[in-house]
Amino acid sequence: MSWYETFDNAQARSLPGLRVLKEEPMSRHTTFRIGGPARRLALPETEEELTTLLNLVREFPYTVIGNGSNLLAPDEGVDLLVISTAAMDRVEQTGERTIRALAGASLAGTAVRARDLGLAGFAFAHGIPGTLGGAVVMNAGAYGGEMCQAVRRVGVWTPDQGAIILETEELKFGYRRSVFSGWPEAVVLWAELELTPGDREVIRAEMEDLGRRRRSKQPLEYPSAGSTFKRPEGYFAGTLIDQCGLKGYRIGGAQVSEKHAGFIINAGGATCADVLALIHYVQKTVYEAAGVTLEPEVRLLKTERAGV
Repeated sequence: MSWYETFDNAQARSLPGLRVLKEEPMSRHTTFRIGGPARRLALPETEEELTTLLNLVREFPYTVIGNGSNLLAPDEGVDLLVISTAAMDRVEQTGERTIRALAGASLAGTAVRARDLGLAGFAFAHGIPGTLGGAVVMNAGAYGGEMCQAVRRVGVWTPDQGAIILETEELKFGYRRSVFSGWPEAVVLWAELELTPGDREVIRAEMEDLGRRRRSKQPLEYPSAGSTFKRPEGYFAGTLIDQCGLKGYRIGGAQVSEKHAGFIINAGGATCADVLALIHYVQKTVYEAAGVTLEPEVRLLKTERAGV
């Protein structure tokens, strides 16, 4: 019996209400709109459902994603159980200055909730197309703000300890990294944000201003995974790529954005192979011209992974 048939039987017994999709195209679950089918894709809706599922699948090949905003999925698909937290979108106020959001809560929705509560300090996240869990893992940021400025504590599941809580100092935030960068078996369940009281209309105006700036500079009209490369020390990736004359350069359906060279977009019918080939071409060209190695921010979903 295949692993996924064994999983189907175990899931029917232990989590009969869990939504599980079979042979589900990953193109429906990544902002690049690229990727072949996952053997199984599960969509837990609560923290309890997610932790029960994680305890159930220890011996199965699985991976956990958010809404796929920083993810490139293989064209051939993945022989995995993909666990998506996208349905875990609850945000609640836990104190006068704190809110708690589940891992699948969108950053935009969390920022709006904070604004409506009159809490400032999270407007920068409104335009980042990701979920809270992924943003914590990579310490996402934009326009001078980063997750580390707001995160107070994080609920985490690990195969050895089950559900635990990590405080700010234990998260080891750095530029586009955290303690989770070297701890792939850990899964973020929720995060508590500590913000500051502010005027709702002032926060709204800040969010609208950042939105206008994003729309004017970023190719939001095309599928992409946001900024393709991390910012190299002392440089800006987009500027380096632009200086190499690569704006508009295309391989298959993948293209270096003409609006912002730091973005690789799906200009129409792009495959995973197209995007990877273009990433490698950009890296090679920039290194030969400037001696700078560009490190991708986008994560490639592996076709297989052993259970943990």
